[in-house]
Amino acid sequence: MSNLFNHCEFLVSAYKTSQLPPDEGMEIAFAGRSNSGKSTTINALTNHKGLAKVSKTPGRTQLFNCFEFKPNMRLVDLPGYGYAKVPVKMKKHWDTEIDSYLMNRESLIGVVIIMDIRHPMKVFDEQMLNWAHQSGLHAHVLLNKADKLNNNETKKTLMKVTREIAKISDTATCQVFSALRKTGTAELSAVITPWFKQAQ
Repeated sequence: MSNLFNHCEFLVSAYKTSQLPPDEGMEIAFAGRSNSGKSTTINALTNHKGLAKVSKTPGRTQLFNCFEFKPNMRLVDLPGYGYAKVPVKMKKHWDTEIDSYLMNRESLIGVVIIMDIRHPMKVFDEQMLNWAHQSGLHAHVLLNKADKLNNNETKKTLMKVTREIAKISDTATCQVFSALRKTGTAELSAVITPWFKQAQ
């Protein structure tokens, strides 16, 4: 796997988009439902077990968590959508801040959309794909938790989701992934590394 992300370090946690690092350089957002395994995925990609804090309780990522691997090159772990049991006020706050981030962040060049392979393409997932396509941003789907299915089920789901994605975007890509077993990390790195080079 490329070493590009192996030197990733925690940068800042932000409750509001105004608390994020200066809007310059390039960053990729990791988005997904609150139980999709975003934090574990970032840890697998960066080969850093404790970089992104992982909790067994869905919805614990309630902040924008930023990680930097080169000057002005960042990965951003977004608050999970489809929210777990959180107060309505908090949910509204997340909705507002995530919308603001996606619509206004100039340094955002792409989004990795993480789905539980057993429950892919929920409403929020489709909305995220549509938004990325309409905004002209890179998009890559990870069908995470592939270790929960056998090979035949995995292949069938990958084919089905790939067809569904193609109806929304002709540029978005998709792969099978297991953050737990670090299966697919090399492929993920190979897909998103060029995004940074193309944006330079």
